[in-house]
Amino acid sequence: MKLIIDSLKYNGLFIKLFLLTFVIIISVSVTITMTTLRLSEQLFIDTFSITNEKVLDQIIGNFESYNYSIIRSANHLQQSGTMRTMLSRQHTNFDLMNAYYHMSTQMDLVKSNFERYDMGIMMTGVNAVTYSSDRSYWPFTDEEWLEHPIIEDTLAEPRWLHYQTYHTEDEQIIVASKALMERISGTIYGTVHFAMNEIDFRRFYLNFTSPGNDVYLLDQYGQVVSSNVVERIGQTNKELLEAASTIENSSKPYINMEAMGEEQIVLTEYLPYFDMYLVNTINRDVVSAAVIDKKSIAIFSIGTVLLAMVIVFFISRKLTNSLSSLVKQIGNASKHNFHQYVSVNGAYETRQIGIAFNAMLDELHEYVEQVMSSQKKQRNAELAALQQQINPHFLYNTLTSITFMVQQGSKDDAVETIHSLISLLQNTIGNVDEIVTVEQELDNVANYVLINQKRYGDRIKVNYFVAPDCVSYHVPKLILQPFVENAFFHGFNKKASGSIHIMVWSESDTLICEVVDNGDGIPRTNEQTLPQTKRKSQHFSGIGIRNVHDRIQLLYGERYGLEIESNEGQGTKVRMTLPLIKERV
Repeated sequence: MKLIIDSLKYNGLFIKLFLLTFVIIISVSVTITMTTLRLSEQLFIDTFSITNEKVLDQIIGNFESYNYSIIRSANHLQQSGTMRTMLSRQHTNFDLMNAYYHMSTQMDLVKSNFERYDMGIMMTGVNAVTYSSDRSYWPFTDEEWLEHPIIEDTLAEPRWLHYQTYHTEDEQIIVASKALMERISGTIYGTVHFAMNEIDFRRFYLNFTSPGNDVYLLDQYGQVVSSNVVERIGQTNKELLEAASTIENSSKPYINMEAMGEEQIVLTEYLPYFDMYLVNTINRDVVSAAVIDKKSIAIFSIGTVLLAMVIVFFISRKLTNSLSSLVKQIGNASKHNFHQYVSVNGAYETRQIGIAFNAMLDELHEYVEQVMSSQKKQRNAELAALQQQINPHFLYNTLTSITFMVQQGSKDDAVETIHSLISLLQNTIGNVDEIVTVEQELDNVANYVLINQKRYGDRIKVNYFVAPDCVSYHVPKLILQPFVENAFFHGFNKKASGSIHIMVWSESDTLICEVVDNGDGIPRTNEQTLPQTKRKSQHFSGIGIRNVHDRIQLLYGERYGLEIESNEGQGTKVRMTLPLIKERV
């Protein structure tokens, strides 16, 4: 038992190092694997969506080609004097037979436009004469057809090409209809109808579909006119109709949503000549599972972890043997007032540590003073950094305002406020640079202003007047925000509303920045000095007015700094003078 305890004591470093490494490797592997899967899935989905946008263009091209053939054929028939005569005048039985012969001849000419399509054509005249190239598309008597809603809708708007549908016992028929009229008088003498089975219409896009990648053609009421998902044809899908309307009214090419019980990526295009929406849905789970082999990735990750652990075991064991001995000697060095040197042996790294430790002992006392001085400077730097931190109350109040916006249904305002808060945090916390461009500083101020206007209303207007050639100059970060904040929360306590003007321009070799408000102003005192703002009065950061002035002079010299002019009841003007600096200092 004693040997075991001693072994654990002397090999404690090895055991801890191995266990720590084991946990880290497992954590990193799991994190990398999950992140890789998510990124791969997202990258694939994004790429797939971009590809499908081009696919939609090809499908639309097929529809346009078909629509053009319909228009060309309808115009040909409308320009035919023979057709006009046959459909507008009354005929004897002999004349009627002759009419059918001439109509058949004209129909053969029109069919040449539809060599690639299986479809039927129906001609109907005001004289009740009808002619069909294929009666199977028109399962009605002549009397029923003349009273059909398709005829009524076509005659209601005779100048337009209408796409409509009707159902037979077996399938759905898609019909393109156009009224025939004399061009000069506008007299309607008949109608022409081009019918296609939905199963044939489906061929326009069927080659572009795959499992999880479906196409729907919706009318204005959300009814599925055509789709590769046969069981949904004829049904009404309000989800896809709302998605199509949302995409049409936004700049996004697609949206992610839950539709038909699945997570879908939805792309849509409005087809004005059909007066319908072309909708492409991509099932995220089905499509990603077909491409990303999660099982293989998991097996590969596990194998990599096991191999790494074996390597880590032997390397850690070899390194810790000499390190354990060195640790014992270093631990006893304090007993000899740091005058006892350690032996230099073992692996190269251990010997280097021993040599470095011995050298450190020789100069320890000299370094103590330097370390203390360095620590003092570091504490000063930390105190200065604290002044840059964001006031927690600003975050609490902003997040509370966002929560209220969401509860009130103002989701757009909430999203806009969140984006501004994110940008504000990135520019203040994420960006560690002391110097930023004028454009970045103005963006930061704009985000801060937007948040406050969302919280308190827009009674205080903020206007920006910036010379275009000044946006790339560099200035200290957060030199404008304290004065905008001061104007917001202290400049309009008496006045109900007002405005703040932010102006930036160059004069000679200097950059001038001014923050001017028409608020309450600062009461005059006997001694006109820069105000000392305390941290508790700052809603956003700990940077006060005096701090800004001191920072400018510390960075650029006493020639530069800020001046404040204020008249009680009229407003305050803060003028900052800075050097013109293109490159970051």
